[in-house]
Amino acid sequence: MNAASASPTHEVTNQSTPLADVNLFDGDRALRDALAFHAPGLEVASLRALGAEVGSAAMQSHARLANLHKPVLHTHDRQGRRVDEVEFHPSYHALIGSVIGHGLHGTPWAEGPGGHLRRAAGFILFTELEASVMCPVSMSYAVTPALRANAALHADWGGKVTAPAYDDRPLPVGAKGGVTLGMGMTEKQGGSDVRANTTHAERDGEDRWGERYRITGHKWFFSAPQSDAHLVLAQTAGGLSCFLVPRWLPDGARNRIEVQRLKDKLGNQANASSEVEFREAFGWRVGDEGRGIPQILAMGALTRLDCALGTAGLMRQALGVALHHTVQREAFGKPLAAHPLMKNVLADLALESEAATALAMRVARTVDRTEHGQDPSGHEAVMRRVLTPVAKFWVCKRGSHFAQEAMECLGGNGYVEEHGEGVMARIYREMPLNSIWEGAGNIMAIDLLRSLRGGPVAEALAAELAPARGAHAAFDRLAGALPARLDGLTEEVEARVLARDIALAVQAALLRQHAPDFVFEAFCDSRLGTGDSLGAFGSLARHAAFDALIARANPIQ
Repeated sequence: MNAASASPTHEVTNQSTPLADVNLFDGDRALRDALAFHAPGLEVASLRALGAEVGSAAMQSHARLANLHKPVLHTHDRQGRRVDEVEFHPSYHALIGSVIGHGLHGTPWAEGPGGHLRRAAGFILFTELEASVMCPVSMSYAVTPALRANAALHADWGGKVTAPAYDDRPLPVGAKGGVTLGMGMTEKQGGSDVRANTTHAERDGEDRWGERYRITGHKWFFSAPQSDAHLVLAQTAGGLSCFLVPRWLPDGARNRIEVQRLKDKLGNQANASSEVEFREAFGWRVGDEGRGIPQILAMGALTRLDCALGTAGLMRQALGVALHHTVQREAFGKPLAAHPLMKNVLADLALESEAATALAMRVARTVDRTEHGQDPSGHEAVMRRVLTPVAKFWVCKRGSHFAQEAMECLGGNGYVEEHGEGVMARIYREMPLNSIWEGAGNIMAIDLLRSLRGGPVAEALAAELAPARGAHAAFDRLAGALPARLDGLTEEVEARVLARDIALAVQAALLRQHAPDFVFEAFCDSRLGTGDSLGAFGSLARHAAFDALIARANPIQ
C-alpha cells in the first residue's frame, strides 16, 4: 500500500521555467532606447552589471525570502526596556545593501549631469526584482536635497546619505559609514491634508545642528522606521515646519520615538510601515519656520517620480514573466504566444509597458536638467511641474489593470503564491501602492491644476508635442485641442480626464522620437484613435504589428 501510494500517477510536463539568470537591462530595448535618447553617451556599464545582478536566480531567491519572512517589531527587550527595533530577514539586508551599493538612493545628488537618469533606469531595473526595499531608497533620494536648508545638518548627514554604503547598525550618524532617511508626514485625522496635523514642536534651545525642538504627537504612516532619521512635520508657533528627527541622538542615546505597531498591508510586505508616537522626541529644524508644506511638496515631487518609475518596473517585470511563460506553455496544439488572441494581449501589454517607461524617464530628465542648470529656456522646469503629477496619476492608475491582465496570461498558476514563489501574485498585490502612496489620483489631478497656474504651460506642452505633429491624424487631433483645454479649464471635475490626455499625448510624442514607427502607430491607433483600447487589453486593430511588438519586448534578446 505504501509502495503503491508512492508511485507516480503522471508526468509533469508543459510547465514554463522561471525567468531567471537573464540580464534585465540588455533585455529591455524600450528602456535602453529611452535612456539613449535622453542621455546620449551616458556610461551604461554599471546598468548592465545591475541588470545581470537583479535578473539572477540568487537575487530572486532573496526577493522571495524577504517577502515570505515579514519584518517583526520588537518594542521591548526581555528586561522590559523599550528598544523599538524592527527585525528583518537576512535577504532583506542583502537586497537593500545591493540597491544602495548601486547608488540608487541619495547618490545622484553628488553626481554630475546624467546621474538622475542613470538612477531612474536603475530604479526601474531593481523594482523588477523587488519593489518593497525601494521605499526607504526612494525616501532617502527625496529628502537629501532638503537637508541643504540646514548647513550643519547637511555637513553631517549629506555625505552619508549619498554614500553607496549600507550600514544597518543602530548607531548615531557620526559612527556610521552610510545612512538612510525617511519621511513622517501624515496623521490619523488628516491623511494627505497635512494642514490638519496636530503633532507639535516646542523650541528647546540651539546647538551645533541649529535650532533644537521637542516634538510630541504621532504619525499614522511612518514607513521604514529603521531609517537613521526621518524628516517630520510638526506645528510650531510659526506654522507647520519640517524637522530632522534621528533615531539616535549625537550622544548615543535613543531618541524618544515609540513604534506602536507595524502595518498589516496588502502588499509591499518586505518593507516595514509603522505607526509611531513622539514623546518629546528631539528634532532639528530644516528650513524656515512655517515653511513645512513647500518643503514636503518638493520632496513629494521626487517620490512621485519614483512611483511612476516603480510602476514602470513592475509592468516590465509582469510583461517579461508573461512573455516567457506563453512562449513555453502549449495549448490546443501550439504555444500560447502563437494564438492570435494571446498575441493581441501580449502586444498591447508591450505597448503599455513601453509607454510607461517613456513617460517616467521623461520626468527623470526634467529632474536631471533642472538640478544641473541645463534648462536655459525654462522648458524643463515647466515640464517637471506638469508631468510629475501626470505621470504619477496615469502610469500608476494603469498598473493594477496591467498586472491583472499579465497574471491572466499564466492562468491559475499566476494566481498561486506557493511559499512566495508566485511572482505575479506579488506584483498584483504591490501595484495599487504606487497609486496611493504620496497622493492618490485626485491629489495628482489637483496638483496638475495647480501647475497650470505657474507659467506658460500651453506653450511648453505644444513644444513638447511638436516632434510628433503630422505623423498621425489622431495624435494631431488630441495635440491640437490640448492648448485650449489648458487655458479654459475651470472645473476641478475635469482634471482627471485632462491628466490622462496629457499623459497619452506626451507618451505618443516620446514614442515617435525613440521607438520604431510600428510602436508609435499602434499606440496612437489604440489609445488615441477610434479603436480606443483603454478598457480591456488585447483590443489592438488587426493590422497592428503584433509579432514585431512582441519581439521588441522579449526579455531575452
